Amino acid sequence: MPRGRDDEEQLTAEPIELARRYGWYGYRKISALLKDADWLVNDKRVERIWRRKGLMVPARQPTRGRLWLNDRSCVRLRPEHRDHV
Repeated sequence: MPRGRDDEEQLTAEPIELARRYGWYGYRKISALLKDADWLVNDKRVERIWRRKGLMVPARQPTRGRLWLNDRSCVRLRPEHRDHV
């Protein structure tokens, strides 16, 4: 019979709060913050909580194409055809 941990509820709430405060941090960085706060927790346990609560790091937006010239100026590349974004 599996036994639950006493600190499971509090540990589940802590990564959610840290993810809200540090939006770009993933589960590894959050687990490092928890270890710095004297939690006895490893990365795999934080990852399980992370997936169970549906936490995700926002996806990065793609950069727009630029043509860099030798004089350190840049020219935005224009669309080549209709609906070319």
